Amino acid sequence: QAQFVESGGGLVQAGGSLSLSCAASRSTFNLIGWYRQTPGGQRDLVAHITYGGGTTYADSVKGRFSISRDNAKKTVYLQLNSLKPEDTAVYYCNYVPSRVAYWGQGSQVTVSS
Repeated sequence: QAQFVESGGGLVQAGGSLSLSCAASRSTFNLIGWYRQTPGGQRDLVAHITYGGGTTYADSVKGRFSISRDNAKKTVYLQLNSLKPEDTAVYYCNYVPSRVAYWGQGSQVTVSS
């Protein structure tokens, strides 16, 4: 199984954009997702992608976020556009369904109003 390392978060103003990357330690044919967790909140799945590139999004991010993957680079990406303050969270990648042992450190995204 792959381990995941997230990167690319930061601070951005509302309406701005950020890109996140999720590097896997080995190739995987599994469904991979991006999750996010707000302080005191649960960890929710916001987007996921099949090995072949099929994508699904949560309603809250549909039309604003875009997930993609480069299987040769063993990396999954999340492009975040038209960001809102409510998108502020720690973003993680993991299998779908998630596996407890494979949570990484996450990447903080902070959107100021």
